[in-house]
Amino acid sequence: MTTPRDTPMIGAAMTESPTVFTLEAVNALVPKLQSLMAAQMARRGEIEERIGELAKLVGGVPSSIALDDDDTTQVRGLKVDLVARVERYQSAWREVEDLGAVLKDPRTGLLDFYGQVDGKLVWLCWRYGEESVTHYHRLDEGFGGRKPIEPTMRQRHLN
Repeated sequence: MTTPRDTPMIGAAMTESPTVFTLEAVNALVPKLQSLMAAQMARRGEIEERIGELAKLVGGVPSSIALDDDDTTQVRGLKVDLVARVERYQSAWREVEDLGAVLKDPRTGLLDFYGQVDGKLVWLCWRYGEESVTHYHRLDEGFGGRKPIEPTMRQRHLN
């Protein structure tokens, strides 16, 4: 991993240069990412299940899970549980981001990492379930713009 001084700023909120990963560095993270993402997918499923239970109790999907004076004991308990689960879900995404990932789609576990191809900043693209990073795309492209990382590219451009 390197942090080039001349890397352009991406987005208005960025205050420092991003960490630029080699393909090998991102692939070394994949086992940990698989584990973190599996836990996140399970957490998301549990949250959605609890929201469904809450919706049945209150007659529809609530716009908020904030406690209300009119809540029954059962509704209050579900809301307290949901708040704790959502907080854990959000903090776990911070764990993923602390590894250098940029979360693109929490439903599918799509992550991007800054990398370089031909001296240009790109996204090294990984999705939950993939054994390794096998694709990249330009910064202004999304998942649909993914291009395969050819074996010859690995040695010439991604290190």
